Amino acid sequence: MSSINICLSIILSLCYSYFISSKIPKGIPRLISLLPIFYLFTILPLYFSSPFLIALTTFFITWLANFKLLLFAFNQGPLSSFTSKNATNLPIFIFMASLPLRSKQNTPIKNPTKKIPLNLGLEFVLFAIFLELTFHHKSQLHPKLILICYCFLVFLIIDILVALSSNIVKIILVGFELELEPPSNEPYLSTSLQDFWGNRWNLTVTNTLRLTIYSPLRSALSEVVGRTWALRVAMLATFVVSGLMHELLFYYVNRVSPSWEMTGFFVLHGLCVMVEIGVKRALKDMWRLPGFVSGLLTVGFVVVTAFGLFFPPIIKNGADERVLEEVGFCFDFIKDKMVQFVGYFR
Repeated sequence: MSSINICLSIILSLCYSYFISSKIPKGIPRLISLLPIFYLFTILPLYFSSPFLIALTTFFITWLANFKLLLFAFNQGPLSSFTSKNATNLPIFIFMASLPLRSKQNTPIKNPTKKIPLNLGLEFVLFAIFLELTFHHKSQLHPKLILICYCFLVFLIIDILVALSSNIVKIILVGFELELEPPSNEPYLSTSLQDFWGNRWNLTVTNTLRLTIYSPLRSALSEVVGRTWALRVAMLATFVVSGLMHELLFYYVNRVSPSWEMTGFFVLHGLCVMVEIGVKRALKDMWRLPGFVSGLLTVGFVVVTAFGLFFPPIIKNGADERVLEEVGFCFDFIKDKMVQFVGYFR
């Protein structure tokens, strides 16, 4: 199946969801009508040979689009806001489902006053620098420096992809009233793990997991085990699901059995967030670390645990080198063309 056919299959599937499934009563009947779409979106990455396109399709479609459609089956989530009796909102529905976008009215996020914003142009420059280091000079770098570069690359590539998606959609849908949230909220300024995962890092995924896993599970368990334990179980389950989806993404890229280190990374962070919340409640804000100290500890903990659990399964199977090779060739191609373009006008 070619890339064009895959794109067409996604668009046609979302048209079916918009025109057919939306007319079916919400709940189990609508969920059943969407089962073929869930299946198709789950196997689509298998039709690519490019590791980068596999990762992109798994993230955008197999993970986020399926989760958004799951919410849509129960008339919840971002897609339910853009369903109407005619085709007016169809373009918005397709873009919101297939791209990692968040509309402002759906996800109120707490905005800290302290900010060091990075614009898209600066992010491109930083991405090019770290890509150059890891793609062309990897053999000259210490392994720990390579992992630090990988941390920056993961943040930048997610931010750039989501920001580009938002800007493209705003240009295409210029006549529509659609306000989109930024992809992240300066995660390098996090003052706690709860702040990092809940308010700052990859907010599209955070919001999707909150709506599909955390909120319904917490609501269902509150009457059974009480609000405190319901919160703990729902929070840990959210991190577990995130870990499993990351395992699936890299299973598609590597086509080898998962080592479960990546799931361990998210479970560890879920447990640490639970402990952190418990300590905060016990102290009742009587004692708090200075912001710069808690910030360094938070970011340091994320980086160190990523070194030990998140990156090893990617590196040992060579997924990092294959993706960097593809992205590096694309950047070199664009750079050469830009040099030729500038030289042409001299």
